[in-house]
This record gives sequence, C-alpha cells and structure tokens, in this order.
Amino acid sequence: MLIDSHAHLDSERYAEDREDMLRRAKAAGVEAILSIGIGDGPSTMHRALELAREFASNPDMPRIFVSAGIHPHEAALADTAALEKLNALAAEPEIVAVGEIGLDYYYDHSPREVQAQAFIAQMEIAAAHKLPILIHCRASADSTNAWDDTLDLLKEHWRPTGLGGILHCFAGEGRHAQEAMDMGFLVSFAGNITFPKAQPLRDAAVKIPADRLLVETDAPFLAPVPNRGKRNEPAWVKNVAETLAVVRGTDYETIALATTANFSRLFPAAQG
Repeated sequence: MLIDSHAHLDSERYAEDREDMLRRAKAAGVEAILSIGIGDGPSTMHRALELAREFASNPDMPRIFVSAGIHPHEAALADTAALEKLNALAAEPEIVAVGEIGLDYYYDHSPREVQAQAFIAQMEIAAAHKLPILIHCRASADSTNAWDDTLDLLKEHWRPTGLGGILHCFAGEGRHAQEAMDMGFLVSFAGNITFPKAQPLRDAAVKIPADRLLVETDAPFLAPVPNRGKRNEPAWVKNVAETLAVVRGTDYETIALATTANFSRLFPAAQG
C-alpha cells in the first residue's frame, strides 16, 4: 500500500483520462491520494473537493483526501472574498489540510510581502479549523532565502498551534527539515529525487527519520525517472518510494509501510 501525499488531480491535463488515471493508481498499489485544492487560483480551489466527491464511492479508485488553499503564485488574489471561500471550504468534512501555501521566491509571481501576508492569513484559517498545513517553498537561485523566511514565519505563527503539517516536495537543506520537524512537520519527497543531478536531495532523504517521511508525485508535474518529461500521475509514486528505499539502504515494503503510517498519523481520517 502506498499513499501519494500530494497530487493535483483536478489538473486540466487529466481532462481526457482522469478516471483511467485513477484506476492505474489503484492497480499500482496506491490506496489513497491527497488531492491539492489550489485550482488555477482562488476562484477554482473548490474543484479538488468536487472531484473527490465524484469518485468517493468508486471501489476501483484510491481514496481521495482533499486540501484547499491559495498558492503563493496567486497570493495577490488572496483578498477578503478568497479567504472567506477558503474558510468555508476548510469546514467541509473532506478537507484534511490547508495548502499548498507558503513562499515562492523563484518565480515571484506575487510580491514577497504579499506572499507573507497571504501565508499568515491562511495559517490563521487552518489554526481555526485545527487543520495541518501543506508547505510550498521555493527559494531564488543559489539561495535559501525563502526557506529561511518560511521557517521564521512558521515559528512565529504556526508552532504555537502544535498542528504540524507537510513540507511538500522538499528541496531545502537539512537544517530546514530539522527545524520543521521540531514543529511537528513531515517531510515529503517527490519525483525529482530520482533525477540524476538530485544527489543533494538524496543525501537529505537519508537523514530524515523513518517516522517523518512521506512520498508524493506532485502530479502532473515532476514525473520520476524512467518517465521524466512525461505527464506525471499518482501510479508513479512507486518510483519515488523505490528510490527512497535504495538511498536509505532498505526495501520498498519498508518505505511503503512507513510512509503510509506517517500519513495516517497526521490525518486520522486515513485510518478509517
């Protein structure tokens, strides 16, 4: 059993074969997926929830859990109406987390101070609903600036809640992972851990305690080797788990069991 802890199932790239894609995931041993509800911005962040409800009773599909949030790329759109919409979505029973939220200094699609404000506002909503958060963090080239700022904001605004969350598609340094784990976060690795030039990621993965690991696809992005360059899909989270097993000197079954248990601990709804 595997759980894909981060996939964008509502992507338009699945418009022609979404149901078949989900069946392939189930056939590959993926029993659950966390569907990320950011849409193309706040106006469509409800689509992941609608999709989860559409497939909820289909035994041929993985279980679908759902988040909702405003990505830092669209932070400038996090106005009162958007935050009220997020607050309403967070009250829905299928929503298990707020995210992905955080800071992105690589593209800077929204001003950095606006990203920070949207991040803080969404942490407040998550805290009010007692939901974990899913962190997106991407630094500018050859820098750790976004990671440093993210950890500072988490320490000030999130650590007191004790709710934890996930560092999605981790690409920071070991010290960033440790600081986040000290606040109750799990660390998730995506398909880029399989890339030939990703040795720093593989080195970081070795040092994460087994009870803090997660695997994800970030589908439809970041398809792992041997499918790099193609549209990613949740069935391929197995390649991520297999790579983690190799770099950590263990076996696939151990990684599958550990990451599934870790997800279920953070999201008790997954235990049912």
